[in-house]
Amino acid sequence: MGEKPRGPWSACARTPRERARVSPLAIILITVAAFAHAGWNVAAKRSGEGGVGFVWLCLALSAVLVLPVAGVTLAVGEQGLKFQWLLVSAVGGLFQVGYFLLLQRGYAVGDLSVVYPLARGSGPLLSVVLAVVVLRERAGVWGFVGLGVVVAGVVVIGTATGGKATRVRVSVGYALATGVFIAGYTVWDANAVTRLGVPPMVEFGGGTLVEVLILAPFALVGRAKVVEIWRSRRGSVLTVAVLSPLAYGLVLYAMRIAPVALVAPARELSIVLGSVVAWRWFHEPEPVRRLTGAAIVLVGVVALAVG
Repeated sequence: MGEKPRGPWSACARTPRERARVSPLAIILITVAAFAHAGWNVAAKRSGEGGVGFVWLCLALSAVLVLPVAGVTLAVGEQGLKFQWLLVSAVGGLFQVGYFLLLQRGYAVGDLSVVYPLARGSGPLLSVVLAVVVLRERAGVWGFVGLGVVVAGVVVIGTATGGKATRVRVSVGYALATGVFIAGYTVWDANAVTRLGVPPMVEFGGGTLVEVLILAPFALVGRAKVVEIWRSRRGSVLTVAVLSPLAYGLVLYAMRIAPVALVAPARELSIVLGSVVAWRWFHEPEPVRRLTGAAIVLVGVVALAVG
């Protein structure tokens, strides 16, 4: 209590003993989280032109899983529910709505091997910028190196046209826009759980509920489409609904038993996993170039985390 919250570059301040305190369980959790995250993104890509209906179904089912956990967190916690927490969660939910809708649209018009690594890589990059500008945190040398490396990876992937330059440019645009919202909710949620003291699962659960409520009117208007999506793409909906909160929950728990400096970059293993699936499963073009770009982005994200 009273300890100053650590920022994205706090790993530099950790003692060697803290850095070495990594349990096998933490490594397992991070690895499973990476596979879960890549898995739900693959399912989202497979859903095609699902749009708002698909996103709402996924969020609604996720809420069914997450809200009881948030309720238990409140029940066993020392503090009761605060009105301020609801407002904070609502703002986080707005960022998440933009994130899911833009990501889904990106998958509808572009390749997984373009949209996924660019969205996942540009999010941390922009989070660094926001943390420095808004939260007045400081970045070290490796942080700035990471910025440059991520940008290089974005260029490598973005110039891999596969004969469809216009399509790639559009998908790159959606991926980078998704990254903006990733950065927004990353910085907002980090501020909420550290400086404002909102329990992580309460922040996540409240945000999920807000997302469902925001999209509910659109789902109601297009309820025939929602029913059709449930009938034809139920597997993809269930996969996203289960794996998305699972990945988040595993990362939260891993951060409690391992240094954030390990968890943050290691979870981005999903960037390369998604690119491999895009190559082997979806047979997307220029696999070598796109896998190379994804690996470069991953290296940049690691540098951002430790810088």
